[in-house]
Amino acid sequence: MRRPRTLFAVLAAVIVAVAATLLVTGGSSAAPTKSQALFAKALLADAKTTSDVKQLLGEGGGFVAPDITFEDLTGDGRSDAIVLVETGGVASAVALYVFSTDGEPAESDLRVVYRSQRLYQAGAEVADAALILSSPRFVEGDDVCCPAKIVQRTYVWSAGSRTLRQRSSQELPGPTE
Repeated sequence: MRRPRTLFAVLAAVIVAVAATLLVTGGSSAAPTKSQALFAKALLADAKTTSDVKQLLGEGGGFVAPDITFEDLTGDGRSDAIVLVETGGVASAVALYVFSTDGEPAESDLRVVYRSQRLYQAGAEVADAALILSSPRFVEGDDVCCPAKIVQRTYVWSAGSRTLRQRSSQELPGPTE
């Protein structure tokens, strides 16, 4: 008679373990791509990466998003990398980095030339050699899916300071349910 209870207990434990794994990994067990691993390693080694981002990357609570964008933001004719760090949860993208070799020989290692490390549900796109960073602006009563406003900040390359500088900012209506 104990055999069915034991079998049930083992099956229940396996189901709980699988569910926990799916919850933590966001349902994906895919290994990171070479690009994701390269940028995660670079961010972990960078002294200016915040301890929060390093903890996310180091402990598996976050990851370099697989959709890394390669565009020339610096105007040097070489592609720069726009990298987002995501949580896999509702916070989505929480940090953004731009890697470049601007001002260095082409064979130089990429280095971070811009970072924004305290984001929430951020999005990034490139248009006309400018980085457009979007983030929600919530007001009381907003659901996490539907902020009242979206703030879009546009950044352009400053050769003098060798980083991206904010050119403009605008508030747009948020998504509707």
